[in-house]
Amino acid sequence: MAPHPCSSIVVRGLRLWAHVGVLPFERELGQWFELDLELAVDLAPAGRSDHLADTLDYSRLIAALQCQARHLRCQTLEHYSEQILVEITALFGPVPVELELRKCAAPVPGFGGQVAVRRSHPG
Repeated sequence: MAPHPCSSIVVRGLRLWAHVGVLPFERELGQWFELDLELAVDLAPAGRSDHLADTLDYSRLIAALQCQARHLRCQTLEHYSEQILVEITALFGPVPVELELRKCAAPVPGFGGQVAVRRSHPG
């Protein structure tokens, strides 16, 4: 078995416009979400070679998640976060991932904060 990597690629503050929410207007009009990701990967090969092919290309990941957000329609953050994990696996295969997906403006009267889900996937 390969050793567990002790390094990671981190993407913070990825803003995504998606049609997600329990209320019909949320799914119809869409709203902003913010995503933080940490993908556990051995960075040593790319550190030695300086070749993109030796690491995970986070630009491909960002583009794929932006495309996914434009087409996704669902009710819960839980389902949206699951679809993000599916997309990561489709791009890179099994990779240990931690994510936090935040709804930037939850339509709850008198509430101005954010609501989030955190997920870990062993890869």
